[in-house]
Amino acid sequence: MIPHERSLVERLKDKPFALLGVNSDTDKSYYASENKGDMLVTWRSFWCGPKGTSGPIPTKWNVRGWPTIYVLDHKGVIRFNGVRGEAMDKAVDQLLAEMEAEPKKG
Repeated sequence: MIPHERSLVERLKDKPFALLGVNSDTDKSYYASENKGDMLVTWRSFWCGPKGTSGPIPTKWNVRGWPTIYVLDHKGVIRFNGVRGEAMDKAVDQLLAEMEAEPKKG
């Protein structure tokens, strides 16, 4: 997944797009040691803290399994859940097209 997500971030670097990650490792140093090569995360990633999967982020977002993927539109509404690979690309491209098609305000 990480190589695909990294290519998505690169492809959309000039678009209004952000990928956010949440790391559930209870040991922050383990994540740092694994963040290299094919597993290199190049986007913002938050740490759940020492409670891991029971930490505040997964609890608030009702995450039950890892990885969990939510794709939100530009209004902050969850529009897709659980999409990966090509399906994630299509979801993001669809939402960017919808946003660009909206009439400009002001």
